[in-house]
Amino acid sequence: MEQDWDAVVVGGGAAGLSAAQMLGRSLRRTLVVDGGRPRNRFAAHMHGVLGHDGIEPARLLERGRAEARAYGVEFAEGVVMALADDGDRLLVTMDDGRVLRTRAAVVATGLRDDLPDVPGLAEEWGRTVLHCPYCHGREVAGRRLGVLAVSAASTHQVQLVRQLSEDVVAFTAAAEPLGDDARSGLAARGIRTVTAPVRGLERRDDGIVLRTADGVEHLVGAVFTGGAPELGLDFVAPLELARSDQPGAPLLVDPMGRTSHPRVFAAGNAVAPFGNVPVSMASGSMAGAGVNAALVAEDVDLARAARDAIRNAAWEHRHVERDGLWSGEVNAAVAEVAVGLDAGTALDVGAGEGGDAVWLAERGWSVTAVDVAPTAIARAGELARSRGVEVDLRVGDGAAAVEDHFDLVLASFLHSPEPDFPRLRLLREAADRVAPGGRLLLVTHASVPTSSLTGGVHGHAPALRRPEEDLALLALDPAVWTAERCELLPRRAHLPDGTDVAVEDGVLLLRRIG
Repeated sequence: MEQDWDAVVVGGGAAGLSAAQMLGRSLRRTLVVDGGRPRNRFAAHMHGVLGHDGIEPARLLERGRAEARAYGVEFAEGVVMALADDGDRLLVTMDDGRVLRTRAAVVATGLRDDLPDVPGLAEEWGRTVLHCPYCHGREVAGRRLGVLAVSAASTHQVQLVRQLSEDVVAFTAAAEPLGDDARSGLAARGIRTVTAPVRGLERRDDGIVLRTADGVEHLVGAVFTGGAPELGLDFVAPLELARSDQPGAPLLVDPMGRTSHPRVFAAGNAVAPFGNVPVSMASGSMAGAGVNAALVAEDVDLARAARDAIRNAAWEHRHVERDGLWSGEVNAAVAEVAVGLDAGTALDVGAGEGGDAVWLAERGWSVTAVDVAPTAIARAGELARSRGVEVDLRVGDGAAAVEDHFDLVLASFLHSPEPDFPRLRLLREAADRVAPGGRLLLVTHASVPTSSLTGGVHGHAPALRRPEEDLALLALDPAVWTAERCELLPRRAHLPDGTDVAVEDGVLLLRRIG
């Protein structure tokens, strides 16, 4: 069996199969692990399931497995003993010792009913001893019906059963003492109460006999009761998933079925102990879609990271293939703007070989410089040492590589010939690193001869924007930011062939006022 999956669904009931179906239809490598003991296996028929009314529960699951298999879902018999976090994967330990790896998991293990301790009751569970009036009530409507209370909350079940029959007997020992409101409600609808504890239950040809502690036998056509829900979630205990305070402590999930762990989803009775089959199917369907959506988002991030790695490698290659790309001197526009600012902390994003960062450090700034190319950062370190200053040099992809905030964040000539270069993202990340009262300085190529930007590794020119265009694209909150400069600065430049040309640098200086 394959050991690495997109999704492992733990539990093959209505919820788990619904999740698996959605995942299979989304072309996800999906495995369903099932122990073969669904909660409703004791019932011969189920009702209230649109389009499947009266179907045998096992038949519904058989159809569900066939549908999921048709979409490529695989199945394994067994029990999951542990679910553990392993970074970008979850580890699924099976009862046979196998350990599977998966990007996500759906917990759809259902629950087990801890039935009242009444001799004979368990043998009739799902046959003449019933739980849900909606699922099985109409088939016994009109008979004398008994309701065996398990707590004070059972009076609600008694009233639901009264809708099915005018002859209802409530065995209330586990609910005593009943409150005045509950007792008056039972009396108002003609429901008889028996306060003596039930000591045994027996099926006879003429019905079900409940024997109480006072020696009386009570004959009814069917009995309704409830069991304490046991969810069996010990296998996820190491993940410390958030739980609710409902009976059984089900898992807390968001509308898409995600638990407090980003890779773990849950559905069915594991999140709604009192949910019936349609509720479980719906939550399973949403959990399956939720897993797929989460994996799609991760796929986007992985693709972006792979693309960025290629881009960063290209920039590194560009530095390696030449002894030096720049002069080591400050850009004229940076010097013209920054010379009038009070020194403080500064972050240089896309620092290249360090000309701007070293110039700022020489004027008293405490400078952090970041660039994607290790060779560029190494050369910036050599430049700083030769000038006798210290700069905190880091290899990283933009301002996201640091966590501090700065009085000045600089991004000068942050261009690339790559058509999908994430320039706007990088500039917004730079803005996020500006401290209150600090400034963001963007210096850009606003107009240069096209021939100076083409050729080399990439072979085409990047798009150039004026500073007011960058300001509009950044869409910063005007209540937080104010523009101190937004202009073009002309200068002379020399092309690689020695030609002297006129160019314009765009300058955008923004101050964070909030």
